[in-house]
Amino acid sequence: MSFPTAVEPDKVGTYPATAHAGGGYVWDEVLEYRVWCHPDQGADDTSDGDDYFYAFSTYEDALAHSEATIGAEPPLALVRQREYIDETGDGAFRHVERERITEWPVPFLSRPRRDDRTIPEFLAPDAPENKLAILRGEAPRPQTG
Repeated sequence: MSFPTAVEPDKVGTYPATAHAGGGYVWDEVLEYRVWCHPDQGADDTSDGDDYFYAFSTYEDALAHSEATIGAEPPLALVRQREYIDETGDGAFRHVERERITEWPVPFLSRPRRDDRTIPEFLAPDAPENKLAILRGEAPRPQTG
C-alpha cells in the first residue's frame, strides 16, 4: 500500500516531539513520518539516554530507516486533524471542531481522508451499526439531511 507524502516536506522535522497519541478516527494531512529510537533497546545514545526520533517526508524512507536501525520502532504518522471524532464513552461519539496534531499507526492512513461528509455521516442516525465501515470506505454513505 502507498501512503501520502508529507503535505509540506520543507517543514518535516520542525514539529514538536510531543503530540497526542492516536484517536480521533479521521485525518486531514500527513505532516511527517517518525521513527522513534530507544537507546535502552540498542539505538545509538544521541540524547543522554532519552528516546528520540528521525522525521521523514515519505513512509518508504521512514520504513527503510526503521528496518536498518537497531532499537527503532516501526514508523508512525504525524497527522493534522482539522476536526475529529471524540469517543466519550462506549459507543458514544461527538464531533470536535478543533485542530490537533497526533501520532498514528501508519495503517490508519488506509482509511479515506476526511471530507465534509465523513463526520456527519458517521454520526447520522441511519449510519450502519459498524460505524467504522464508514471511515474505511466500506459502507454505503448514509443521508445526512
